[in-house]
Amino acid sequence: MNFSNQLIVWYLHNKRSLPWRATNNPYYIWLSEIILQQTRVDQGMDYYLKFVEAFSTVYELANASEEEVLKLWQGLGYYSRARNLHFSAKYIVNDLNGVFPSTYNELLKLKGVGDYTASAVASICFNEPTAVVDGNVYRVLARYFGIETPINSTKGVKEFKNLAQELIDTKNSGTHNQAIMEFGARMCKPQNPDCEICPLNNSCIALSKKIIKELPVKEKKIKVKKRYFNYLVIQTDNDLTKMVKREKGIWKNMYQFPLVETLCPINEEELIESELFKSLLGTNKVNLKLLQNNSKPHKLSHQHIYSKFWLIKTNSSKNFNQTWQVVKQLPVPVLIDNFLNEFNFN
Repeated sequence: MNFSNQLIVWYLHNKRSLPWRATNNPYYIWLSEIILQQTRVDQGMDYYLKFVEAFSTVYELANASEEEVLKLWQGLGYYSRARNLHFSAKYIVNDLNGVFPSTYNELLKLKGVGDYTASAVASICFNEPTAVVDGNVYRVLARYFGIETPINSTKGVKEFKNLAQELIDTKNSGTHNQAIMEFGARMCKPQNPDCEICPLNNSCIALSKKIIKELPVKEKKIKVKKRYFNYLVIQTDNDLTKMVKREKGIWKNMYQFPLVETLCPINEEELIESELFKSLLGTNKVNLKLLQNNSKPHKLSHQHIYSKFWLIKTNSSKNFNQTWQVVKQLPVPVLIDNFLNEFNFN
């Protein structure tokens, strides 16, 4: 029995019952694949169900506002996925008359869709024999074939894609792709893989050479950048505040309190001397209090964010005009959502 057949047999007996596996609708498959990028199944499941309930068709997603989409995505991270999802839904509806792309090459034209997602949707929905290569697939192939080429190198990306394409079952490409991904997620796990009961253990090179823990190989990680965020939480004497929309970065188009970003931690005196503090509050009488100081960073892929939330009580002003009820309806980064939930402003 060849490699693909063994995986498919294992998959058919061991696959998890997941809602997106009960359909071949490309909209639902695409939605699940975008949500599951950089996200575990157990975390992504609730978001998938919420999106399907809120936007049961690509038309409904396209007609939603970006704020609605971001609010529903809130807490899942990598928010460019949500913005690209919304953009592509509008493209499908407005430019393609609601007809979902049905080939790998056409799927690649969707914003936010790369080789992996295009391969997954094309193979699962339309049985196009295009091999998926994600973290799970890299791990299975690297271990089984004993490949030491770094998976995040240009050479590695090409080598693994070519190998995956050679191995695919062209008649059952969708099932093959789901099988190898599921196998990596549940059998050939990153830590403590189940080698003793693995159906491929008698021919796995990494197991025979006892180098399971060494594979797959990754090149040195990018240096992590430290950032220091000082949020100005305005609370006027008539209980209004101020939120602003971010114009760039990973949280683009999400809302936050006015932000003073610094190169290192600052104290109260330094905050008061900042340009933003002066421009916002001018000569207003203020009562300043450090409400939350997060010594543990909020960790993102290439940056660690150390945050402080400064409560600033001041007199009313036309510049501060948002109620706390409105604030709770806005899409915000999880960092701010956690703060709002902890202090429960009303």
